[in-house]
Amino acid sequence: MSITRFMANKDHRPVTSTSSARISYFATPTELGEPLFDSTDMSRDNIRRHVRQERNSLSTDEQNQLALIASRHMLAEIQAQSAQHVALYFTQDGELSTKKLIEALWDLDINLYLPCIHPFSKGHLLFVRYDRDSVMVNNKYGISEPQLNVQHIITVNNLDLIITPVVAFDEHGNRMGMGSGYYDRTLAQVINNKPLAVGFAHDCQQVSQVPTDFWDIPLPVVITPTRRLAI
Repeated sequence: MSITRFMANKDHRPVTSTSSARISYFATPTELGEPLFDSTDMSRDNIRRHVRQERNSLSTDEQNQLALIASRHMLAEIQAQSAQHVALYFTQDGELSTKKLIEALWDLDINLYLPCIHPFSKGHLLFVRYDRDSVMVNNKYGISEPQLNVQHIITVNNLDLIITPVVAFDEHGNRMGMGSGYYDRTLAQVINNKPLAVGFAHDCQQVSQVPTDFWDIPLPVVITPTRRLAI
């Protein structure tokens, strides 16, 4: 994958889409000619397997550059929304790194929160304040999260923006996660886009169609290194 095409143009370039999505490009649209992966009639497991392989095939340099570019776009989104309470996550398995974004938001004194597995409500998340000096522990998946403190918990309705991990997404904002349903249950608590849920993903994670079930909730915004997709 060539990184230079992502760097060509930092301006937003609105382009008319054939779907209901509004797409703003951060690079020149004519340079984005790679076709979407055709996921029609594929199972969720097969789509996950393909996308995870694609994003893990990126070199370390590509990962670093793409994460930096996408983080700048996400920072602009956060500032445009005047968000002061932002939930995000630690990345793994080839996801776009949130490390630089976290540091930038700390510097701007924006309150950050990380997901923690709810100790009593199976399959649910709590969002806990994350500071530079937060005490961290590993959850049952080996993922680092802030040590649970009831004084540092924020309810979903008091967040301004949730940066949401994505395995795959399509042009309608349909999102596929790892299959555990944690974020599906979180997004079910969102009312009238409060908080605004924003997907954060590599371009290679967009597929032609994500299989959906009745409980699936589309993301209103997805940001990648090259585009902002809004439903």
